[in-house]
Amino acid sequence: MNTDKILAEAIAKDYAPKDNSKIVALKKLDSKAKMPATCFAYTCGIVSALVFGTGMCLAMQVIGGGVSWMIVGILIGIIGMIGCGANYPIYKRLLEKGKAKYAYEIVELARQIADQ
Repeated sequence: MNTDKILAEAIAKDYAPKDNSKIVALKKLDSKAKMPATCFAYTCGIVSALVFGTGMCLAMQVIGGGVSWMIVGILIGIIGMIGCGANYPIYKRLLEKGKAKYAYEIVELARQIADQ
């Protein structure tokens, strides 16, 4: 076997124009089904991590000072932890809804591609 030839064909296949528009449409539908859940997960994760970090800074008295700021920091940190913990279940629920919304179209298009 000529592995160089196989490797060259695999690389050339990636750069060849995609003439099968059904594959492109299937990828777009898949992306459309998953995008809202992914955007929410990143946004919620980043915001929750920042809230948690702010709470930790206040609790350790890196910013602010005194016992009252430490208590506020602990409460803010708990809110951030709840946000981080709730992120994944909400993501899964949104992903299931997105998949259910586009399931019929994706399955039909996949069947058409498989039958060719």
